[in-house]
Amino acid sequence: MNKRLRTNIYDVLKGRFLTDESSFKNWRLIVFIVGLLLIMITSAHRADQKVLLIAELNKKKRELNAEFIDTGTQLTRMKLESTVRRQVKSKGLTPPKSPPQKIRVTYTKE
Repeated sequence: MNKRLRTNIYDVLKGRFLTDESSFKNWRLIVFIVGLLLIMITSAHRADQKVLLIAELNKKKRELNAEFIDTGTQLTRMKLESTVRRQVKSKGLTPPKSPPQKIRVTYTKE
């Protein structure tokens, strides 16, 4: 390895590029890179938070969907004729012995 390359590597390791005459350009670049890194870290954390929120909302959606199906099943059972008969029997109502008759209403023009 030649001597100039070796001294350049030692200068970088010792941090001389931050203290010499042209260090203002180097500091601007370093501050810019640190700013970009902070923005990247912040956006990654926000993305992780959104992923967790989506997972939580999906879990809640599945629970609500199961509750909806269960409620629908209960409603269907409650609407069955046998269930209705059982409930109104305790109140003294019974099905009629003769079939219902149609009532026709006719209108006459006067």
